[in-house]
Amino acid sequence: MDAPERHTDAGIPLRPAYGPGDVGPGLAGRLGAPGEAPFTRGIHRDMYRGRLWTMRQYAGMGSAAETNARFRYLLEAGQTGLSVAFDLPTQMGYDSDHPRAEGEVGRTGVAIDTVEDMRRLFDAIPLDRVSTSMTINATAPILLLLYGLVAEERGVAEAVLEGTVQNDLLKEYAARGTYIYPPRASMRITTDLMAYCADRMPRWNTISISGYHMREAGATAVQEVAFTLANGIAYVEAAVAAGLAVDRIAPRLSFFFACHQGFFEEVAKFRAARRMWARIMRERFGAMDPKSLMLRFHTQTGGATLTAQQPLVNLVRTTLEALSAVLGGTQSLHTNSFDEALALPTERAAKLALRTQQVLAHETGLPSAVDPVGGSWFVESLTDEIEARAQDYLDRIDAMGGAIAAIERGFVQDEIHEAAYRIQEGVESGERVVVGVNRFVEEEAEAVEVLRIDEAEVTAQVERVRAWRERRDGAACAEAMS
Repeated sequence: MDAPERHTDAGIPLRPAYGPGDVGPGLAGRLGAPGEAPFTRGIHRDMYRGRLWTMRQYAGMGSAAETNARFRYLLEAGQTGLSVAFDLPTQMGYDSDHPRAEGEVGRTGVAIDTVEDMRRLFDAIPLDRVSTSMTINATAPILLLLYGLVAEERGVAEAVLEGTVQNDLLKEYAARGTYIYPPRASMRITTDLMAYCADRMPRWNTISISGYHMREAGATAVQEVAFTLANGIAYVEAAVAAGLAVDRIAPRLSFFFACHQGFFEEVAKFRAARRMWARIMRERFGAMDPKSLMLRFHTQTGGATLTAQQPLVNLVRTTLEALSAVLGGTQSLHTNSFDEALALPTERAAKLALRTQQVLAHETGLPSAVDPVGGSWFVESLTDEIEARAQDYLDRIDAMGGAIAAIERGFVQDEIHEAAYRIQEGVESGERVVVGVNRFVEEEAEAVEVLRIDEAEVTAQVERVRAWRERRDGAACAEAMS
């Protein structure tokens, strides 16, 4: 009896074995050397032999003081970069005392209402020696300004600050929903921030073009690459239309991808994305600076792959996802905590997630060789196939008028929803095995400590923003806003 046909989540058929005939001619040209275009093998010649990836754990909960304590805890544990999670009211531009903020203050991240909150958030943290990533979109200019003001108060010039604001509004319309303005108006915010940072903050990444949220919403690996790069094209086109030179803004573009359970498909995904972006920047935009061709990216392990059932198994899932991200050549990495399907992570869980990266970096020998999977017939075949299928999507999006038009007509959303449906259908039928969920199920739930938001801190945050509003110069504020 023939074995059942197997395929990746993106629908790529998988053969039992691979050989030279499964990789098309011209492989050497498609690969290039590490650190050289088209960067299939990585953007640096020595990759992790020269510098490890940044271990940037995502953190934010409750008040600024609570989150600051978590930042300092992780830095003391060996974290090498900060990543700020903001609560939904902050993401949507609401103060903590707004009626629509009720029940959401500090729940999914830290509440930041004033420059005073930002001071508390980064208390005793050397802003000139640490890079800070902020997952913020519609309100990105405001949060970046507050960050810059705090740095200025401490004598740290904007020009030396390093970090990223996500500032990617298009994926909000496609997959997430924390937007304030329509798509085309949002593009103006994005390009204005690019221009500001090009003039004032040359070491700051002005945007993190995110495939992560689309992947978490159900997109396949192929769709994640295609829709992320399509959005990247739209941002570069908007920047050029606004009078910004390609080689002035492109080196400060960054990307953000998920890493899910299809181990080899994920590795191939990163390699294909780098190659495609190099070609897009060179052929479509005429970029000349080699740094403009580099797809630099942060990776977060899958949130959607975590399970509330048997949560300790998530440690295994996260480890394998982190391994594929490193083999794929990521520049920075967040490893999810095992308890994040239940609540925001506890200190114990967050430290274990960080230790996962540290073991990979220091105990496995992974950093010793650049692109250790390069030349694998299986991986190279997957890389080529992902590239071809993603390019087909890009051609279809171009025919619609670009990423904004594709989002406005619902094409991107429909494709993601259909993919999500197919994955869920596979889980419910048992064709797609999820340990602890539809196979190897245990009747008794495993007892796991979960983090609880301190309601007293929520009340205190509301009181702080009201007190701040009372003592500020209301007339000066009204004049500035007029």
